Amino acid sequence: MPTADVRGQKIYYQDTGGTGLPLVLSHGFLMDSDMFDAQVRSLRNRHRVITWDQRGHGRTVSTGDPVTYWDSAEDLAGLLDSLGVKRAVIGGMSQGGFVSLRFALAHPQRTAGLVLIDTQSGQEDPEKGQQYDLMHDVWVGSGAGDQLLEMVAAIIIGNKRPESAAWIAKWKAMEPARLTPVYRTLMDRDDITPRLSEIHVPAVVIHGTDDVAIDIALAEQLCSSLTGCRGLIRVEGAGHASNVTHPEPVNRAIVDFLGAI
Repeated sequence: MPTADVRGQKIYYQDTGGTGLPLVLSHGFLMDSDMFDAQVRSLRNRHRVITWDQRGHGRTVSTGDPVTYWDSAEDLAGLLDSLGVKRAVIGGMSQGGFVSLRFALAHPQRTAGLVLIDTQSGQEDPEKGQQYDLMHDVWVGSGAGDQLLEMVAAIIIGNKRPESAAWIAKWKAMEPARLTPVYRTLMDRDDITPRLSEIHVPAVVIHGTDDVAIDIALAEQLCSSLTGCRGLIRVEGAGHASNVTHPEPVNRAIVDFLGAI
């Protein structure tokens, strides 16, 4: 299992190898690098694709220290150092987009472009935050029951999607105590909207039209605030994890973007 020792963590990653400008993809909350399997399959013959598991997720072995998405951006920088990658297109879905935007702010010279999937630049909506707090408390206090996990899957993947079963199985196997640290990272994140004007690299924003976790209006705001945004790609009928449920239009958008930068 490929891992890199980065900042006291054992970061799990996958690297297709190859020459040319790499594309790095960072996963969403409660997900892991497997969520990009369809992108890796589609892109690997034309591009070097790197995916990884963030702290508290997937196969990465991490300390229990409090962590921010700025820390995750530095973890990513350390991973790229270990792989000898000086510059890359940085992309991510939801939480992965939070990390990607912060990476672009902290490491502008290493950021060749941004692929931002179902993400935003601000903090959590307070009303949704109250609902998420209740779900967190039930999960940690009583365990991950079937009804709760179906609700989580509906928010992240979509209502009654066939792709949900594999993720629900992963969440059932997760130690409830692992949830709180990553949940606090999500909910306590800072608002970087005022800093978006500092990012000047080419960017593409991809968003599911039926995303209930992050409204598409926030994607419109994100694209309009990034000086290098090449456009908002609306994935019709897709929810929050549009790259999982609707990989073809997402892959096409990524290929078109990479071919133009």
